[in-house]
Amino acid sequence: MIRAYRCDGTAGILLPSEAPDRLDDAIVWIDLVHPDKTEERLVEGLLGMPLPTREDLKDIEPSSRLYVDDHGVYMTASLICKADSDLPVLADVAFILGGNRLITVRYAEPRSFDLFTAALGRSKAGYHCGAAVLAGLLETVADRTAEILEMAGARLDRLASEIFLDRRAAKKRPARQLEDKLLDIAGFQRLVSKTRDSLVSLSRLVGFVLSVEPLRRHEEASALCHVVAHDVQSLSEHAAFVGNNISFMLDASLGLINVEQNAIIKIFSIASVVFLPPTLVASVYGMNFKLMPELDWSLGYPFALFAMALSAVIPFLFFRWKGWL
Repeated sequence: MIRAYRCDGTAGILLPSEAPDRLDDAIVWIDLVHPDKTEERLVEGLLGMPLPTREDLKDIEPSSRLYVDDHGVYMTASLICKADSDLPVLADVAFILGGNRLITVRYAEPRSFDLFTAALGRSKAGYHCGAAVLAGLLETVADRTAEILEMAGARLDRLASEIFLDRRAAKKRPARQLEDKLLDIAGFQRLVSKTRDSLVSLSRLVGFVLSVEPLRRHEEASALCHVVAHDVQSLSEHAAFVGNNISFMLDASLGLINVEQNAIIKIFSIASVVFLPPTLVASVYGMNFKLMPELDWSLGYPFALFAMALSAVIPFLFFRWKGWL
């Protein structure tokens, strides 16, 4: 799909079957979403410049993701998608400044694009060049990334309240609840890791775009990109903070699991020690020797039961006195 946005915020769809001979000068942004070969050739013909292919977007070399040639400025950034799902992913998006227009090529639908296009229609001032559109779009991407980190932080706080309970509530914790929370922690780690990778990519792109001629000629867009660069740096620091909290949460959960397992082993160990003396008494009177005086004693059986009970109670009271129970 090819979406064409004009400087006044209105949008239209370019169809290969209804392709114009030339683009309207009022079009400042062309957004290619999941383009096929026909749509790519159409835009290349209208603009007179090559577009990166899907394979080109996957190239991780800096020289292939950020460069300037005779046709324009080519930039590729990794944006986070499906942040609200259990499997967030990074999608490579191409930003191209050619002439007075911005061209974006993407094979995913980041939420930030929907937010920006919605705001584009409500904007009264409008965007009069591709550099201004790029600056506004990058600002929206940074705002969306901040929203993702805030969402992750809030969900992490709720998870912490579920993990760190008071002692009375912890005793009523369902079996394997902490093990299930490990999966939630792994999901948060994946989300924050993807977000940090996206911020690194954005930081490189914003640093590069500030040095190119189209942005330096546009004072407002350049100032906005400086703000975005500062925001990206702050978000990177915040993402590192959230990542440290996730690591702490993981270590704490594993520690609590070990404590619960050790408590179970402790109960079995104490039980075995408590029942060891009664077992010894029962073993003594279970021997088949002919001469055992207590066998002919009328109180021998109650005495043996009393000795077994006393030998069990004494270790139990000793453990309570030591605070081991």
